[in-house]
Amino acid sequence: MVPQTRQRPAHPGTVDFDHAPFLIIWETTRSCGLACKHCRADAILRRDPEELSTSEGKSVMDQAKALGTPIFILSGGDPLNRSDLEELIRHGKQVGLRMGTIPAATSNLTRGRIQAIKDAGLDQIAFSLDGPTGKLHDSFRGVVGSFEKTLEGVAYAHDAGLPVQVNTCFAAWNFEHLERMVALVRSLGVVFWEVFFLIPIGRGESLGALTPAQFEEVFERLHRLNGEEKFIIKLTEAQHYRRFVIMKEREAGGDVAGRVKNILARPRGVQGGMGMSPQTVNSGKGFLFIDHRGEICPSGFLPISAGNIRTNSLAEVYRDSPLFRVLRDPGRLKGNCGACEFASICGGSRARAHAMTGDYLASDPGCSYVSAAAAS
Repeated sequence: MVPQTRQRPAHPGTVDFDHAPFLIIWETTRSCGLACKHCRADAILRRDPEELSTSEGKSVMDQAKALGTPIFILSGGDPLNRSDLEELIRHGKQVGLRMGTIPAATSNLTRGRIQAIKDAGLDQIAFSLDGPTGKLHDSFRGVVGSFEKTLEGVAYAHDAGLPVQVNTCFAAWNFEHLERMVALVRSLGVVFWEVFFLIPIGRGESLGALTPAQFEEVFERLHRLNGEEKFIIKLTEAQHYRRFVIMKEREAGGDVAGRVKNILARPRGVQGGMGMSPQTVNSGKGFLFIDHRGEICPSGFLPISAGNIRTNSLAEVYRDSPLFRVLRDPGRLKGNCGACEFASICGGSRARAHAMTGDYLASDPGCSYVSAAAAS
């Protein structure tokens, strides 16, 4: 496969996170033919009759554009289970959004359907690969053959001229396969590698998350990889990678501020994958999630509803709801995160804190750093 030209996405510094999310994900359906072990949702094949309709979905995109949000993702479940997916993509493009989607590796994933969503105006497509072999990946995804089907989908997307992103969820079970995953992603001609770190909710509660020490090992490898590859490395639910990069560059000495800005300003390696900014994308802070029934949440992995698009506007929920406002205030963080000198540019994973402690303002259990203030 021939790597495609990397398209630089919008920069989060162009969006005021107090007024608009940089990225909105809409769970278009929960229907899916896979049974992934980490999924936030229960596995269901049927379509929910209470899913947002085509017109409601278009209204959501209109509101996203009016907010000033540049990127809109149609997720699932399997968005290919919606026959109106192409119509939704066309509408998003017509109102000026950058559109992406994340199909599941099922029989829906055909050359013809990939070409159809490309023709509708899709900007980028993402596929999930969590193990370097069919045996490992299929076991995680719950369906034999999903690994090969995913590779087929990547090939179809390349043939259609769609930029390809690969998503990988790291947890205790596949931590040892990090280097093999690097080699696999390198071979696929991707423009993005989104490295997601398990949040143990839903079916994912039975899986072990990475330890703080393992996070540091992955950060070390991705920090080096950032300088080796042309594809963008995007970390999700690893806000403390910013702290890691800053401390790493301090150790090297010299023009620390200049090097840190250069590393984080490149559209690689930071939460959101889009550049240096005082703002860090986090649950409810530069990010908003809408579930299949219209519930508006800080993220899919922090599934606390602050309203519903059938009764509330995106603007009022994102800008004014107490939940979203608290999540954007680093002064409300507790424990080590609250005392940390990196709180304003990191903030820790609010989703992980909630999943593992029950308190979305608690310290991120995945971070090993203890600030001087917290230690004293």
